[in-house]
Amino acid sequence: MSKLTLRSIEDLYKVNQVKNVAAAHTFAIIDAFEYNWFMKFHKVAAQLAHIPLFESGLFYAGADTPQKVQRQLADWVRAGKLARFRRGLYAFAPPYQTEKPHSYLIANRLVCGSYVSLHAALSYYDLIPEHVAVVTSVTTGRPNSYKNRYGHFSYRHIQPTLFFGFQYWQVTPSQWAYLATPEKALLDLVYLTPDGASSGYLRALRLQNLDQLNPGRLNAYVQRANKPKFNRALGRILQIVEQEATAYVTL
Repeated sequence: MSKLTLRSIEDLYKVNQVKNVAAAHTFAIIDAFEYNWFMKFHKVAAQLAHIPLFESGLFYAGADTPQKVQRQLADWVRAGKLARFRRGLYAFAPPYQTEKPHSYLIANRLVCGSYVSLHAALSYYDLIPEHVAVVTSVTTGRPNSYKNRYGHFSYRHIQPTLFFGFQYWQVTPSQWAYLATPEKALLDLVYLTPDGASSGYLRALRLQNLDQLNPGRLNAYVQRANKPKFNRALGRILQIVEQEATAYVTL
């Protein structure tokens, strides 16, 4: 899959602004054909079912009031035509849905200004052997948790100075999500886990496929974060990487 590396939270918001403008333009074009188009579900579905997730605010251009839009959307949710993820965030429900939203996209949109990390990202990169049922993200906001028909989504708080090291990653042919790099996913886990820098904890992760880790990038992240805990973890992580590489050579 393709990727776009973002250096900071400001980059993330800039990309979101472009996406929101494009989506708003789509709704504005449809609204030009019929003032009350949003009241007719079959017309909405025919035009927009290919969009995995959408915000209720994008309907406001054709409505008398925002409250009218909210009442209509609530009716469609009760009828099983839409799925509601949080206030203002929806997706078409089967059979009207033409593309299921990826769990990482849902995670990004449930809490804006977050990226998927920790065990979820490590499992995605196949750096740990376990399947991870919970999609865990990090955010500079408050910790939170959501459960819906698409999964369990958890959010951990990190300091704003540690909000870096993520990519805009293509998770399906048509969907993209913000995902930690392999190195940052591991460092986020170290940071948020008590005793996460210990040799015992790092070895208990049973890290694998460590050729994906870039030692230079890992070291750069540690220097940028300037956290003693990361400094302690760095040498132990590199030792595990070297031991895996040596084992492969021996075989």
